[in-house]
Amino acid sequence: MTGVPASAAGGSPAGAAGKASAVGSSKAGGSKAGGAKAGGSTASDAETGVQGGAKSPRGGKIAAAAVNQASVWNIANLLTMLRLVLVPAFVALMLADGGYDPAWRSLAWAAFAIAMITDLFDGHLARTYDLVTDFGKIADPIADKAIMGAALICLSALDDLPWWVTIVILGRELGITLLRFIVIRYGVIPASRGGKLKTLTQGVAVGMYILALTGWLATLRWWVMAAAVILTVLTGLDYVRQAIVLRRQGIAERKAALEETEA
Repeated sequence: MTGVPASAAGGSPAGAAGKASAVGSSKAGGSKAGGAKAGGSTASDAETGVQGGAKSPRGGKIAAAAVNQASVWNIANLLTMLRLVLVPAFVALMLADGGYDPAWRSLAWAAFAIAMITDLFDGHLARTYDLVTDFGKIADPIADKAIMGAALICLSALDDLPWWVTIVILGRELGITLLRFIVIRYGVIPASRGGKLKTLTQGVAVGMYILALTGWLATLRWWVMAAAVILTVLTGLDYVRQAIVLRRQGIAERKAALEETEA
């Protein structure tokens, strides 16, 4: 610090006075003027720094928002979007030429199979690589139910599958979704292994009904669908049980917290 004039360090009056006593009043005046200039430059720099600091958080928020927007276009969400696009394509293929042409039914099965495969991968990719987004949370279950619902309704409309099967499966799916929203204030009902097995069995059974199978394969698909319906009902009842337990626990915890606060 020995080579820095006091005036340059901040234009301090004390420093200027010390300098004046050492070199004379005339030079002291010049030094003060220089100090004033230096002080003015320092104030300007400081003001610039403050302004820059004020802009920095705002710029950071804009950058963060841009990143969040870009993150929607990740591989997991793209697979979900693909599944949504496949729904109308599947319906068109399923009902083409009256809905009973084996070739069109095979193409419809291919679209359904792709949709079910993407359903297996998009959630896994989102969780593994931290690609979970609000869009994915909403669009993924919609895409799942849309492709399955479209397949069941088409099959029942073509008299390949009894309507009661479609009603049981879709009623269970919509009912459990509604139940999740009702008890979400108390907690989240986790997906069970039975639920995953149900989804797999439903996919295999519906896929077998989409294909124009005959003989023993047509008989086998009936048994696979029966297993899917049973799993659908059993897992649905298990979710209801979990929802009741979760609600009771949530009410008990709130009551205990209220009593502790009052005490």
